[in-house]
Amino acid sequence: MPFSVACLCKENWKFYQAEKAIANGNLGGLCATGILLNNPRHPHGKWDYILELALLRPDIGSHAVDNDKQLSPSVLGEALFYAIRILISRSLSRLNFSQSSNSVFIVLVDSQYGRVLKVEGDVNKLEYDVNNVYECVAEWIKRHCRVAVSPIDRIWNKLGNANWGDIGALQVLFATFHCITQFAGPPKHSVEDLAADHGSRLQTRRMDRQLGDTRANGNGLFRFQQHSVSPEIVEVQDDSIKVETEELMKLEVGSVLWLEDSNFQKGYQINEVLSSGEHPYYVASSLEDPGKSLFLYVGSPPSQLEPAWEGMSLWYQVQRQTKILTIMKQKGISSKYLPQLSASGRIIHPGQCRRSSSGGNCDHPWCGTPILVTSPVGETVADMISGGRFGANEAIRCCHDCLSALSTAASAGIRHGDIRPENLIYVRSSVRYPYFVLVGWGHAILEERDRPAMNLHFSSTFALQEGKLCSASDAESLVYMLYFSCRGALPELDSVEGALQWRETSWSRRLIQQKLGDVSTVLKAFSDYVDSLCGTPYPMDYDIWLRRLRRNMHEEDSGKEIDTSG
Repeated sequence: MPFSVACLCKENWKFYQAEKAIANGNLGGLCATGILLNNPRHPHGKWDYILELALLRPDIGSHAVDNDKQLSPSVLGEALFYAIRILISRSLSRLNFSQSSNSVFIVLVDSQYGRVLKVEGDVNKLEYDVNNVYECVAEWIKRHCRVAVSPIDRIWNKLGNANWGDIGALQVLFATFHCITQFAGPPKHSVEDLAADHGSRLQTRRMDRQLGDTRANGNGLFRFQQHSVSPEIVEVQDDSIKVETEELMKLEVGSVLWLEDSNFQKGYQINEVLSSGEHPYYVASSLEDPGKSLFLYVGSPPSQLEPAWEGMSLWYQVQRQTKILTIMKQKGISSKYLPQLSASGRIIHPGQCRRSSSGGNCDHPWCGTPILVTSPVGETVADMISGGRFGANEAIRCCHDCLSALSTAASAGIRHGDIRPENLIYVRSSVRYPYFVLVGWGHAILEERDRPAMNLHFSSTFALQEGKLCSASDAESLVYMLYFSCRGALPELDSVEGALQWRETSWSRRLIQQKLGDVSTVLKAFSDYVDSLCGTPYPMDYDIWLRRLRRNMHEEDSGKEIDTSG
């Protein structure tokens, strides 16, 4: 399609590509994003080339939370201003828009919620008076204009993924569809036909997942209504739709799972059910060795792997982490501060498996479900913090052990990319001296195209800005984790811009160094070192900091022997 997406700068009313605006440091001056027709002769865009405009306003969701369905006068006025400017530009344009060009859609969104405003009217009936421009427009709105506003609804979830089954996302999609048809004309297939085809696919997925009866509302979640005129965006309430997800696999303490690999079959008994905050995982023991505890992760059944509808976090936790740990094992990477791959494979479900000899899965809902088993087992730093068991000694040892794990992985070109309190465990059982293990390698970086996890509190500055890791990014995340773990002030962060601003302020005012200095001088020195490397191509010198931290561990432990392996 001959369209592009560009951002509007309020200072000069020109459109810029987002990448160029970020590179030039003009991100703060951007006020809207638009879908425009491509025009090489006008790289900064023209108002009559705008198909749709989206205004980013941080208070949209607050109206939904407060059950206030009315737009604030300032937001409504701004949206009307942009809409009428587009309509006037179209009326003076040489472009061949359809008769429906008398209407324009403005999308109002924040990071989670949104609504659509439609302005429709014949601007040829606008009586101009250069001395009273706004009064003339206001009079035209009263007499010749129709303004419709959709309800506020959630569009994106907390992971940043669109909730495609929700009315909020459908409102925006439907508005964008009509904006494109104004220029390109109607599609070969009607929206109703496309919705029916999509509904049948959705019904098939529900049947696979056993999500319940879908006959109450035909083939889809929503009923699309045929209109003889330009259709409005309408939400149809259907109280008969009550789709409840049935638990396909419920594992409890005492449950036994059988794992199938290419070479063996193993049974595991669930001893404890834990949670990472997103998905459950388990402490289990092999039926062959009941005395040894293991972490057991269960992925989604293949029939549930729908990336467009569900978050991918479980895939990273199981399948991707299995890949990373397998690569480590193949390359001979070994350290007591790294998790060890005990087993991985597919679940053996109850009953006879009717899987074909060529592979694939049978019709059992558990068939093909991936499983990952790792060791050792320990308490997460997040649980230690909540229980008040993470002090100065633990902070120094945590820094040493995590750096040792990062150093070992870096020797094979692997970086972690997701350091946070939930991904560090403290191993106490069956050892003389407790130690920390860096787990959660699902977001590890192996090659240039890989992307780290994005966390407003723990991601490095470079990761938030570029979506990549520099050589010191993991160490920077470790510093943030230690800072918050040692009772550093936890800010309220709801955007990448806010997270970057907090980092800049905290480093420039030396708030992080001062807080870690209250815990240990070596941690303060380490944070200064990381600050000097942030965003640079210079490599981390792991060895010198491992030696310095080790000396402080000797001091803290009054001469006790410290295991320096790894």
